[in-house]
Amino acid sequence: MDLKRLRYFREIAKQGQITKAAKSLHMAQPPLSQQLRIFEEELNVMLFERKGRRLLLTEAGEALYQRSEHLLDELDELEKEIRETGLGLRGTLRLGAVKSCFAYLPERMKKFHKRYPNVSFSLRQGDSYLISELVKAREVEIGLIRMPLNLDNFDYYHLVKEPYVVVYPSSFQQFAAPSIDLTELATTPLLLLHRISGTGQYEQIIEAFTNKGLHPQILCECPDVSMLLSLVSSGLGVTIVPKSTLLAFQPPHTSVTAIRQTQLETESAFIWLRDRYLSKAALRFIESCIQNNESP
Repeated sequence: MDLKRLRYFREIAKQGQITKAAKSLHMAQPPLSQQLRIFEEELNVMLFERKGRRLLLTEAGEALYQRSEHLLDELDELEKEIRETGLGLRGTLRLGAVKSCFAYLPERMKKFHKRYPNVSFSLRQGDSYLISELVKAREVEIGLIRMPLNLDNFDYYHLVKEPYVVVYPSSFQQFAAPSIDLTELATTPLLLLHRISGTGQYEQIIEAFTNKGLHPQILCECPDVSMLLSLVSSGLGVTIVPKSTLLAFQPPHTSVTAIRQTQLETESAFIWLRDRYLSKAALRFIESCIQNNESP
């Protein structure tokens, strides 16, 4: 069944006249009459009967009209959805994020949702290595990772740099000061983030100790920052994390202090596959992040 002829039939049924239907469809009357005749021949039924100047639906025509209304409305909606999806106005945006820099996401997602309310989100989490692998496998389109990371396969957008801070159990009164030195931390049980694979924050922090001739006491390594912070909350030890992490995850019974006399800094980045197709939703999300590069 030809969809164009089905649309012509529906308009003729609505208008009750070939002349009015042709005007509504912005076409001449003879071609429309010809298309109706071809349609009836294809179906081998009469769809209309004349009553004066009006065309009335036959029983077969009425059955076709009732079904065609629903069918064509669905097709119109499908066409609109496909068009809007192509424009980034609809669909699902698949994101991956490292928990330690998750604080950069909520406000950006909120602004994006306000502008594109028909785009939903699918969110995955993991350490920077895992998120980069998810991007490579195209399981997510955009990853929010913590540097450093090998970016050979990616395009990327760096966010602002931020300092590391010390998170300690509130019961550790010896740390209750505006800042603390790495020398004081070297003799304290440390709980540090460590990626599943590759180098990252762990190596960066260890290097800072090594540069001062210090050998820290590493009690626990873990790729999940929320687990580490829970351990700190229990009083097991102290951790060092990016400052923005605590905007999303700061458990009870913990306190925070700065690290003095060190240049320990970190930065986050949005990454996506280089020279590969990105959905319009992903492109618009990246554009909005670049336009609003601000701290969480």
